[in-house]
Amino acid sequence: MLSLLQNSSLADLWGPLRLASSHLFLMGLAASAAALAVLLALPRFFGSLPRDRGKVLVADGKVSAGKPTGAGLPLFLLSLPALLLALPVGECGNIRFFSSRQWQIVGCLALAMTTGYLDDRSEKEWGRLRKGLLDLLVAFLAALALSHCQNVEVWLPVTKLSFSVPWPLYTAVCTPILWFTINSTNCSDGVDGLAGTLTLISLATLAGILYVVVGHEAVAGYLLLPHNPEGAQWAILCLAFCGATAGYLWYNAWPSQVLMGDAGSRTLGLLVGVAALAAGNPFLVLVTAPVVFINGGTGLVKIVLLKLLARCGFNIGAAEGASRASGGNAAQSRPCWLARRLRSVRFPLHDEAKTELHWSNPQVLMRFALIQAGVMPLLLLLLLKIR
Repeated sequence: MLSLLQNSSLADLWGPLRLASSHLFLMGLAASAAALAVLLALPRFFGSLPRDRGKVLVADGKVSAGKPTGAGLPLFLLSLPALLLALPVGECGNIRFFSSRQWQIVGCLALAMTTGYLDDRSEKEWGRLRKGLLDLLVAFLAALALSHCQNVEVWLPVTKLSFSVPWPLYTAVCTPILWFTINSTNCSDGVDGLAGTLTLISLATLAGILYVVVGHEAVAGYLLLPHNPEGAQWAILCLAFCGATAGYLWYNAWPSQVLMGDAGSRTLGLLVGVAALAAGNPFLVLVTAPVVFINGGTGLVKIVLLKLLARCGFNIGAAEGASRASGGNAAQSRPCWLARRLRSVRFPLHDEAKTELHWSNPQVLMRFALIQAGVMPLLLLLLLKIR
């Protein structure tokens, strides 16, 4: 709402109100306000949040059973005042009030949070198909909001050229990317503080790219990138959720008092994908969140590969899948080296690190965060300069 003061005569009467026109001030305000709101108010929600069911197939999965989960709901609600304060909303009385790309994405984040929270509250965990289809719907709506039903300019690695992509094709390509970011982040949520810390690093980096690189006309021109005049608004959105995530991590640090649940991991995963696509390059998803996608995304790849091998008649090591593949006789299915290798590694990889490498939860968190913080600058350098 402070953006409404930009054209107001009040700014002339009292000089400090001119800060409302500073995107840098608004970004700091959004992050600080959201962090303070979550830090002070989140414990008040603990009693009303659903309780975690525990994860049978996850290392130390029973430790989380009984803890309050679904903290993505209060995180989102407590972020809204900061967004209303700092994120431009349009002009009062204008038909385009709250109709910007950023506010449409806020609506998609609300939908992702709601579906995740309903799963968190459900006595019986939703099946993969149900959750996957809902995530696909959210991803499609977010991709549509990003395009705004207009052609989108995209830049890619290696080449200096940028391309104008028709919005139907852009929506079709971005939908599976966003679906992947949602589910990869969700799969990485299994160690206290891990998903929150990794996405915090990713969102802060993407905010810097959106504001300093593609959002700054001179810098974008120097790097031969298409300038995005809405880069600062996207950065405000990212930093508001960075602040909220930082406040949440105060209570999620090992041993955690509260868990974000699907309500939080799906929301943050969607925002990481949206921010990368808003910067104009779909490969930024992999560059700014490499550990998230190696850790959680490889588990998704494993599931897909095992199902494909089972349908091709191979013995994937699971009686049910082998029986279906061989028409009810598991013994007739063919052995497969790839399936055995996939079965020998636990996914997400943080489970492999805990069970095989005997890393503690704090070690997994610190080492994964250090790997992402170390690898990401090198990948960004390769993406931005080798063109």
